[in-house]
Amino acid sequence: MNFTQAVQSGFNNYATFTGRAARSEYWYWALFSFIVQVAGALIDGALDINVVEAIVALALLLPSIGMSVRRLHDIDRTGWWVLLAFTGVGAILLIVWACFKGTDGPNRFGPDPLAAF
Repeated sequence: MNFTQAVQSGFNNYATFTGRAARSEYWYWALFSFIVQVAGALIDGALDINVVEAIVALALLLPSIGMSVRRLHDIDRTGWWVLLAFTGVGAILLIVWACFKGTDGPNRFGPDPLAAF
């Protein structure tokens, strides 16, 4: 999956908490979110306001949660593990898990997202 496909998938499935997301899809989405957040912060700094970054954060919140849940499903973990992000150590664990290769073939959360590629 390339960058454009990952961003499209993130927005097309913005409130979808079922299915699976491959590593490339997740990390391209994380890169996109980071770039948009930095752009929002730069705009806020240039205009001396604090609105754009907050709007961007709210716009990307639900798609990012959905992507994280689908990524957890790909490594055969329930999406409830995303709640670990509210703890410092848990956020590190989620980053490590996001680096793991997904389950080969179908698992209890759906078919392998890489099978189509």
